[in-house]
Amino acid sequence: MSTIVNCAAYAGGKRVGDVAVEDISLVLGQPDQFVWIGIHEPSEDLLKQIQEEFGLHDLAIEDAHRAHQRPKLEMYGDSLFIVLRTAQRDPKGGRVEFGETHLFVGSNYVVSVRHGAFPTYAEVRARCEATPQLLAKGPGFVLYALMDFVVDQYFPIVDALEEQLEALEEKIFSRSFSRETTRRVYDLKRDLVEVKRAVSPLVDICNRLTRFDLALIPQDTHPYFRDVYDHTIRINEMVDTLRELLTSALEANLSLISVAQNEAMKKLAGWAAIIAVPTMVAGVYGMNFEFMPELHWRFGYPLVIAVTLGICAYLYVRFKRSGWL
Repeated sequence: MSTIVNCAAYAGGKRVGDVAVEDISLVLGQPDQFVWIGIHEPSEDLLKQIQEEFGLHDLAIEDAHRAHQRPKLEMYGDSLFIVLRTAQRDPKGGRVEFGETHLFVGSNYVVSVRHGAFPTYAEVRARCEATPQLLAKGPGFVLYALMDFVVDQYFPIVDALEEQLEALEEKIFSRSFSRETTRRVYDLKRDLVEVKRAVSPLVDICNRLTRFDLALIPQDTHPYFRDVYDHTIRINEMVDTLRELLTSALEANLSLISVAQNEAMKKLAGWAAIIAVPTMVAGVYGMNFEFMPELHWRFGYPLVIAVTLGICAYLYVRFKRSGWL
């Protein structure tokens, strides 16, 4: 269900008031004012209406409606179209859930189109309205605030994935091998790959934003985008480190499983060698020949049993010393 979460006009860093969608074009005609509208999973009709009010490009509107886009930044005339991948942890399953936010930024408007279950940007709006001296910078600062909020949501996710990795490492080296551990390693690796795919393009996006010579990205907001750039670099490095550690953990898990299997095979081979001695002796005396070694000697049977047990004991001691048992 499409929802207009908030639509307001701002002037001089202060909120002027709420604006109806059909009145947006009137507000855009006012000097020193800009409109900030937030939409959640809009319908095609609503997007068409928004397109008419702001004069947005057809291709950008098509992307915003279909979603499932990779993070990117595109210029259409004097406006920007930015796609961000949002992420949050499922409180029940602990898996990482991804959504999308599409941003249309012009000289006097910001349109955010949110897809998925990511929290609303009410916190970002309240933070911006609490700092009118910064909000007075216009849509460029709003763009920074939204990007900064999205990027900062990845830090607790990466920290949680790191905790999962540490728990897996403890389980791997506790010698409690199981197929479930290997499955959890692959699940964690899949989450890291998705986080990498969502965050990695942001490095280039932030780089380009600091280089664009546009009125909607004032020079004094470039340091803010460099801050977002620094955060994305840190997250990328953390994810790369976790992926390397996870690969090493997976290799260690498989190696330890192989070692455990070899240990089990050595024990089986040792016991098989010990059991082979009485089996051979019993096989010889079970052939029912008339002439058998010491068959009619009074102490023949006890001697054979003693020799058999002696050989078995000798093999057991040797295997025990060599670590096979």
